Amino acid sequence: MSNQELEVLGQTRECCPGLLTAPLDEEQATELSKVFKALADPVRLRLLSMIASRAGGEVCVCDLTPAFDLSQPTISHHLKHLKQAGLIDSERRGTWVYYWLLPEMTDRLAGILTRPAGQPLGQSDHTPAGAAS
Repeated sequence: MSNQELEVLGQTRECCPGLLTAPLDEEQATELSKVFKALADPVRLRLLSMIASRAGGEVCVCDLTPAFDLSQPTISHHLKHLKQAGLIDSERRGTWVYYWLLPEMTDRLAGILTRPAGQPLGQSDHTPAGAAS
């Protein structure tokens, strides 16, 4: 992702380093914890995967609900959490609501969790004392 793309997202490489290159500040950690909390539920993770992998880039809630042994209101509740976390967006079209992935957030998560190529990890990368090598 270019610096210009990051600036559009309200980030720059200097202010928002990857998790593995510099500690997060309190605000970043609070914001990101909401996203990770949304992803920590298996139903939400499956829903996100179903939305993200859908041909055409969007999916109707009517196509998501049958994949689960859950009520439609419960599926809507999980979708609401994904939307509040900035992972998906939606639009009502008549009776149905259509959902699509917001790749900016998944790209941001990938960038935060990715170690720059060729750079070793810090001290935690070393084999613990007494461990077999």
